[in-house]
Amino acid sequence: MMDKDLGASPASAYERAGVSIDAGHRAVDLMKGAVARTHTANVLGGLGGFGGLFRAAFGDMADPVLVASTDGVGTKTKVAVKVGQFGGLGHDIVNHCVNDILVQGARPLFFLDYVAMGKLRPEAVAEVVTGAAQACEALGVALLGGETAEMPGVYVDGELDIVGTIVGVVDRPNLIDGGRIEVGDAVIALPSSGLHTNGFSLARMALDALDWTEARSDLGGQTLTAVLPVPHRSYLPAYDALEKAGVDVRGMAHITGGGLVDNPPRVFPQGIGMQVDTASWAVPPLFELIVREAGVERQEAFRALNMGVGFLFIVPAAQREQAMQTLQAAGEQPWVIGEMVVGQGVTFSGGGAS
Repeated sequence: MMDKDLGASPASAYERAGVSIDAGHRAVDLMKGAVARTHTANVLGGLGGFGGLFRAAFGDMADPVLVASTDGVGTKTKVAVKVGQFGGLGHDIVNHCVNDILVQGARPLFFLDYVAMGKLRPEAVAEVVTGAAQACEALGVALLGGETAEMPGVYVDGELDIVGTIVGVVDRPNLIDGGRIEVGDAVIALPSSGLHTNGFSLARMALDALDWTEARSDLGGQTLTAVLPVPHRSYLPAYDALEKAGVDVRGMAHITGGGLVDNPPRVFPQGIGMQVDTASWAVPPLFELIVREAGVERQEAFRALNMGVGFLFIVPAAQREQAMQTLQAAGEQPWVIGEMVVGQGVTFSGGGAS
């Protein structure tokens, strides 16, 4: 009888403290099938180890360089909670991380996730991780491991936090660092699928008082519930198409926090800037709604939001048309957004950013 009491008391005490070990096990059971489907031949061992094992085999690379990045999805988690849709967050974090290392020409190898709540909801966690696994599977990335944390008193009950870490590889001779960018190079843009994973604090401030279930004429008949959770997209297939076609991609930029103002200059050589023509694309209605409801200056909006621009490719002017045709054949909707010029930073013409 004494042994039974000693075995039961620690578990019941932990439950009273707000942590359920059983809920954690249930979350793993719900997601393990989707995770297992991402495991490539380089993954050694299965789920449940203290560390994920990945065989470092890089084919015929002369000088393989590992490229790693960690990021979160910010307050988009609050949107997911409000609309009750969690799977998109898994796609968000994988694609965001993949795009970040793609800027340097790296292919993703494996991904790890962290999902935390004040009170664990196994179904919600499993929905997030299953979404991440689906995004990984689509891109040939192994979801190698992760952490599900229940921390009452740290996270607000009902809310969640998501972080992802990606590790990829690039052969050093093929590393893209922007050093070969020249004046006159063309800048080709690809559209975002929405806010992606940035600007949601501004968006929520602007839109919280509106009816998210209303079909709005200024959103083409869509609702905020439908458009705000749309996942961040991946640009890896677009880059693959350009590389296969022999296009010389000299630089790339992932348009995240900081928008078109702060992100592109991260790859510019000294003395070279970018001229962006804001008349070259129509800012999507969702962004116009946020700008109007928040009452923000347009210049600030171009720094806080992606304004419909998800990714940039910088290519030689002589290959501009080839790059455009290649991207169109790959199912993309590219446009020439500007060119590289003498100077620094990003300057805007066309009047749309002022």
